[in-house]
Amino acid sequence: MKQVAYLVMLAGLCLGQVACDNRKQGEASQQAATGKMPKMEFADQGVYDFGTITEGDTVEHNFAFTNTGEFPLIINNITASCGCTTPEWPREPIAPGQKSSIRVRFDSKGKVGAQNKTVTVFANTEPAMSDLQFRVMVNAKAGADSTKS
Repeated sequence: MKQVAYLVMLAGLCLGQVACDNRKQGEASQQAATGKMPKMEFADQGVYDFGTITEGDTVEHNFAFTNTGEFPLIINNITASCGCTTPEWPREPIAPGQKSSIRVRFDSKGKVGAQNKTVTVFANTEPAMSDLQFRVMVNAKAGADSTKS
């Protein structure tokens, strides 16, 4: 009898979770249908150029953006094209009209030559993914082997 009661409670919890998820998806579809999705508008257009640095240097840049949509913008995740690039982003929702930024740090240790990197932002926007790109020329340290990349 206890097992039946546990199964009924578990089924109720699962149905409640599905109902909540469906309501959230419905709200997101409604926002998309009305064209009022959050929108990230970046101040930097194109590829940010760090210029020339020496192997072992670390450089960083803040990609400033504004939520030009009508709903709060939430950044779910950010991925980098390599482990040498570290993104930091706001974890709290960004209100409509509010400005914020994503800090991208590049560590050139073990890198020599032209470097082109991409950071992909996943958010509740349309489109759901945005790419931030940067390039940098890394010169070998004096006396170092220049065959690394």
